[in-house]
Amino acid sequence: MDARLTRLTPIRARSAEKTEACHPCLNAQAHKTRARMHLPVAPACNIGCRFCTRDIGASDTRPGVAEKLVKPEEAVGYVARAGELCPELAVVGVAGPGDALATSHALDALSRVSRAFPDIVICLSTNGLRVADRIDEIDDAGVGSLTVTVNAVDAAILSQIVGWVALPGHKTEGEEAARILIDAQLRGIREARARGIVIKVNTVLVPGVNDQHIGEIARRVSALGANRYNVMPLIPNGELAGVPAPDCQQVEEARAQAAGHIEVFRHCRQCRADALGVVGGEDLSRELYGDGANMATFSHG
Repeated sequence: MDARLTRLTPIRARSAEKTEACHPCLNAQAHKTRARMHLPVAPACNIGCRFCTRDIGASDTRPGVAEKLVKPEEAVGYVARAGELCPELAVVGVAGPGDALATSHALDALSRVSRAFPDIVICLSTNGLRVADRIDEIDDAGVGSLTVTVNAVDAAILSQIVGWVALPGHKTEGEEAARILIDAQLRGIREARARGIVIKVNTVLVPGVNDQHIGEIARRVSALGANRYNVMPLIPNGELAGVPAPDCQQVEEARAQAAGHIEVFRHCRQCRADALGVVGGEDLSRELYGDGANMATFSHG
């Protein structure tokens, strides 16, 4: 057992072991055999990533895209149907199309799913802005795996990737926004890990911006207890549409920077916000959410 879990209750420690064993975004073997489902229940976002353009009904294979938005009260029905379509289903999570913690929708949906399907691993992906102040709700919803996207731990670098941050009643821009986000992300990772939640950190690799900063991000999040680290190549879009995507060598160099500090997950396929299926296989999302026509590829979440 991971030494960091020895202080946890036996139930929580066993839950973390199960999560790491069967989550396809944490385990290379599970990646080949276990299916995951993304519930597209997050309608809004609270930060302005310069590479992000959300869309509903599009067939694009990129972040922030889903066939439709699902209401929290519909979540259990969709999961039941997903289990019929995909018997390998092991993980149900929320990865968009907005941020999972910007509204109450995702935690409402996941609470319903965790009660109805207690053997399913519950996963949540977020930018991390609201993790610390919603940690009790996250825990109560049965979340066993949390993915936090941390693109820099230096405000001058992050401000080139994130333009603004919005908390209730207040919107901040520039380096001050970046400082707020970094502080919230690091506090959230620390507090979630203290609850025994398995943490994966995603970083979008932006050439010329954070490509020489990956090792420092990995060092900081590892020190807080993060379990895995995932480098995701930029998909040029939005304000960063003119920035070339990193090539394979740049991605491998970034992974090497991180690997000195934390275990690096190397099998990410960057899945859509409504993906369903075994990663790398047939995406059943349109059969579940749309018109019944299957998609052949995945994007990211």
